[in-house]
Amino acid sequence: MGYIGNTPAEKYITLSKQTFTPDSSTVAFTLDNPVANENELAVFVNNVRQEPGSGKAYTATGTTLTMSEAPTSGHAMYAIYLGKTMATNTPADGSVTNDMLAGSIATAKLADGSTFATTNGITVADQWRLTADKTGLAGGQDITANLSQISSYGAGTIGTAMSESSGIFSFPSTGIYLITATAQFERVSGSANYMAFQMLATTDNSTFKYVADGGETLRDDPSSQGSVTISFMFDVTNTSTHKVKFRTDVSDAQTLKGSSTKNQTHFTFLRLGGT
Repeated sequence: MGYIGNTPAEKYITLSKQTFTPDSSTVAFTLDNPVANENELAVFVNNVRQEPGSGKAYTATGTTLTMSEAPTSGHAMYAIYLGKTMATNTPADGSVTNDMLAGSIATAKLADGSTFATTNGITVADQWRLTADKTGLAGGQDITANLSQISSYGAGTIGTAMSESSGIFSFPSTGIYLITATAQFERVSGSANYMAFQMLATTDNSTFKYVADGGETLRDDPSSQGSVTISFMFDVTNTSTHKVKFRTDVSDAQTLKGSSTKNQTHFTFLRLGGT
């Protein structure tokens, strides 16, 4: 729609209203907002406007409205504040940006009435690696040593780190965690033909069960390498009982590759939101 002159501001003025309950005996009523005199009020009884002034229908000063006669019980009575206005501002459609929202808004409301599951997004992001080769892997073996958080070479973390003891990882807080792990193998025997990488979890700090498993084969010659990546979303409802560990299961004396300077066998923990 076109306009002549300046575009009208998207701000509108509305008058403030106060409703009273007459009881046939009360002549003095308390105002929500102070006034200088009765001329700042328009008083209505049964939708009939009353005349302000001394000797008239009403007077007012400060927060007291005084009627010349007590209005009848059951009659509708209200006042419009002529000297007090409230400015309301209606933003144009599509004009509200992130910068216009208060920083104290913790949970955003979506159009369908639902809410975001998290408050601050990812609050834990942590990555660990195997820092030295693990040799002699024939059969199933837990990874229990040479595990370290990656905190150098520009590595980034968020929140409190995971903790580890003898290969068992504990979580810093409850929540839904995405756990991703990669194992890199090197073949050292011509007879080796398969490798498996596994993740086990416990919810009672005692019994571990397989929650992720992956496998691969290597070329039939020494020094050939391959990797396996597995993942699992773990609902950690109790940090004392919910833990994870990792193990290998290979056909012969292969090597699980580790390094203190780069990711070969490594583990990533991301807290996606609350449990």
